[in-house]
Amino acid sequence: MENIEVRRVTLDDIEALAEIGRQTFEQTNSDTSSTNDMVKYMEEGFFVDKLTEEVRNIASQFYFATLNEQVIGYLKLNTGNSKTAALDDESLEIERIYVLAAYHGQKVGQFLYNKAMQVAEEQKFHFVWLCVWEKNPRAIRFYEKNGFVAFDQKYFKLGEEEQTDIMMKKIL
Repeated sequence: MENIEVRRVTLDDIEALAEIGRQTFEQTNSDTSSTNDMVKYMEEGFFVDKLTEEVRNIASQFYFATLNEQVIGYLKLNTGNSKTAALDDESLEIERIYVLAAYHGQKVGQFLYNKAMQVAEEQKFHFVWLCVWEKNPRAIRFYEKNGFVAFDQKYFKLGEEEQTDIMMKKIL
């Protein structure tokens, strides 16, 4: 899919960001999480005011993957106080790489991952880290294939359910 473009999300893109966030999160998690937990998480995590605040935060960056100007995936990166865990300041967190299910296996996630690594190199971070749900073997394989190794775990609250995330990192 050579027509994929990766571009920075702006405040004008908030509605599209909320939509792709809800769609991809639901596609990824609906088979394994209760409907009530999913609805609650999506209402809290993908409402416009919250996303506007996150896009305005200089310690976070969002990028869209687009195909023929249609948003098909997105990436969220965190530095400084935006990181979801207190790790070395010399690290970049990939908080989210999500792709619409219809585009799985078509290297969209790799395009977004490559953007994250470009940002990490440009900003001279020492390592990149992320958390991935232990019950998402597809994502775990993707990150392992790209040189990440597990180093810890943390818990993620999805509604009333507590899930275990594997923390993975790649030294640059």
